[in-house]
Amino acid sequence: MKQETADFIEAGSGERVILVHSSVAGAKQWRSLMETLADDFHVIAINLFGYGDTRAWADDGTQRLKDQAGLIEPFLPEGADRVSIVGHSFGGSVAMKAAAMFKTKVRRLVLIEPNPFYLLEKNGRSEAYQEAIALRDAIRSNGKARTWDVAAEVFANYWTGAGSWDAMPDDRKSKFSQALKPNFHEWDAVMNEQTSFLEWERDLPKHTTVVSAQDTVRSISEIVELMKENASEWRFEQIERGGHMAAMTKPDLINPIVVSALN
Repeated sequence: MKQETADFIEAGSGERVILVHSSVAGAKQWRSLMETLADDFHVIAINLFGYGDTRAWADDGTQRLKDQAGLIEPFLPEGADRVSIVGHSFGGSVAMKAAAMFKTKVRRLVLIEPNPFYLLEKNGRSEAYQEAIALRDAIRSNGKARTWDVAAEVFANYWTGAGSWDAMPDDRKSKFSQALKPNFHEWDAVMNEQTSFLEWERDLPKHTTVVSAQDTVRSISEIVELMKENASEWRFEQIERGGHMAAMTKPDLINPIVVSALN
């Protein structure tokens, strides 16, 4: 099988850190963190399928987390050197899968509000899971109808609060709607994964840190609660306010936590 090549941006030198972005955002979401880390690390922010110059996902293929995680493989260091991975939201789920797939090469893992929604269903959190299902169905139905502006309004209001779509300038709305299109396929990856907590705890680095906001959405809050219950050796950090998008909107709060987790 031909190795996929991901578009990326990079900065700094030293031990390698790979950054995996959230849905809609792309690698440029990490500019602030890259500036923070560049003095001490060689930082590589990749673009997942459909972002930047990385090819779009084929419409006839069911996406899996391991497909996205495979984009990280070419950036793993050779020899005995190891890498750390940081992922936000969907990028957090991809980072988990990559760390499990390439576990002998991964030293530290930082998950900022990760979204492996399938764990809600597998662990009895039915109401939170239905919340995620409702969001998925809105994206998929409007994506099929090519009413991406409607999908984008639902998506934005869910993740950043009611009224956030109406508050966006029109040019931003247009760009947001376009950037949402890869999310159509990303739902398969986070809903169809089968890895259990037992397997995650076995395969992920001992130095795994989960970062969340106290005021995040219910689906993410309950995923983090499940992680605390089932992977007690991981480190958990929480900020009081900032919501799901704090990695981008509150870098002054998130970046120091990431730096601490990587050292």
